[in-house]
Amino acid sequence: SVMLSLTEQLGTDVKRVDKNTVELNSNVKFNGLDPALVDSVRGSILFSGPLLARGEKVIIPPPGGDVIGLRRLDTHFLGLSSLGVDCAVDERGYLILTPPGRLMGASIFLDEASVTATENVIMAAALAFGESTIYNAACEPHVQNLCEMLNEMGSEIEGIGSNFLKIKGKERLFGTDHTIVSDHMETGSFIGLAAATDSELLLKHVDTRFLRPLQLGFDKLGITFEIFKDSVYIPKNQKKVMAKTYSGVTNKLDDAPWPGFPADLLSIMTVTATQMTGSLLIHEKMFESRLYFVDYLIRMGADIILCDPHRAVVNGKSRLRPCNLVSPDVRAGMAMVIAALATDGK
Repeated sequence: SVMLSLTEQLGTDVKRVDKNTVELNSNVKFNGLDPALVDSVRGSILFSGPLLARGEKVIIPPPGGDVIGLRRLDTHFLGLSSLGVDCAVDERGYLILTPPGRLMGASIFLDEASVTATENVIMAAALAFGESTIYNAACEPHVQNLCEMLNEMGSEIEGIGSNFLKIKGKERLFGTDHTIVSDHMETGSFIGLAAATDSELLLKHVDTRFLRPLQLGFDKLGITFEIFKDSVYIPKNQKKVMAKTYSGVTNKLDDAPWPGFPADLLSIMTVTATQMTGSLLIHEKMFESRLYFVDYLIRMGADIILCDPHRAVVNGKSRLRPCNLVSPDVRAGMAMVIAALATDGK
């Protein structure tokens, strides 16, 4: 809703066709964006790539989003400046992005496989003059889906699903009908919900191409699920014993850029592990504040040792009790919902 509101501010006609379908008719002219809306979602930074590709100078407040640690924008600047954009930050913290007229294709090496930076550079390069290559690109499912949509609109993007993309810039793109890929983080959240509450669950309309990393992660919790053509079945009465390593010591679950285990699911896995038997080391490598929400789980009765900002040892099984919770970010919020459903009481 926030992203659509920002899109309307840019001159786009937004029509709700039905509950799950939106029609956009764009006639964009940049006249600024509401700072409160920009501050409410991290994704607001993604307007800069398309606007710069249209030759617009962009002045945008610092994007907000979840409080999970340092979330620098250097990779965005690195990628966009390679295409010719002059990037600066004023005394208010606003981003001042000035294109050189039309962007110029370039060979770009990103210093980290940032999802939003990769997406911004892809969208900017799609209308740049000449060919662009992006090394160390993020290749998460939603990045792949963006590339697929851009190709439907007339782009030429090669290497989709890998960390090396080749983009041939076009004079213009065209409209398309596109279905957004199902969210593997939502799928993982519901699998964690079923596991923590020992529930039987059938998830329909799932893009099952992206579930292998999740399978490896849930195996460490003693949780299995069946994958069909476009659905996932999680049975009841599972083993629910956390696996040890082959040497017999406590196992570890850590996150990594795709196709590693998704960082956004570690909060879900942490609370799910409280309802399993055994011990698991959670290692959050990417964000130094994401694990602080475990204080609320400890208040609920979970046996969790927070070793440092990046590591926590979960000892299960714990009987969770009700309490008042405050969520610092959306993934911790979903984890707290699961924790609440695993308790008896309000």
